[in-house]
Amino acid sequence: MSPTAHPEHPNAASLTHSSHHKEAVSARRTIKAVALVLARHEIRSLRRWFEDFDRDILLPILLGEIALHNIGALQNGVARRESTRPITATPSVPRDSRPPDCGLKPCNAYSIAAATGLPRETVRRKIGRLIELGWICREDNGHLFITEIALEQFGSMLSSRALGELLETADHVRTLLEEKPA
Repeated sequence: MSPTAHPEHPNAASLTHSSHHKEAVSARRTIKAVALVLARHEIRSLRRWFEDFDRDILLPILLGEIALHNIGALQNGVARRESTRPITATPSVPRDSRPPDCGLKPCNAYSIAAATGLPRETVRRKIGRLIELGWICREDNGHLFITEIALEQFGSMLSSRALGELLETADHVRTLLEEKPA
């Protein structure tokens, strides 16, 4: 008879299997706990964005995509081009009077629709609303830029509220991941 035929005499293989099973169960519990913490954080954030943007959840998505496109070029060290402009310029200022070669990468409704997967007509309408709110400006050629007003408003909001919560959430997740199974 083989050693595995007698359950009252467990061998090293069955002990190893039992140990691996306990580790897998513990890992699943940790993953579930981490997922729950992250979901709570995301839901709180989504609720705030929903309220901050007049109960239109697409507005922060579009504003974020435009900002990332504009400012991402600066973060990634992309060379400046003639088609860029400063954050402080306003749509009412003629292009000729704006400082040349200023750093923001332009985008348009088509590129934002492609980035988000939203229909172009929806993006166009929502961009109109962001322009009304003063958070986006559109040049005559269709180039979209985040405004200084939006950067100030949402930058201070992120630094005052969201960053602290994100760091607390990260600490909580780190603690969960570092806990030793009982």
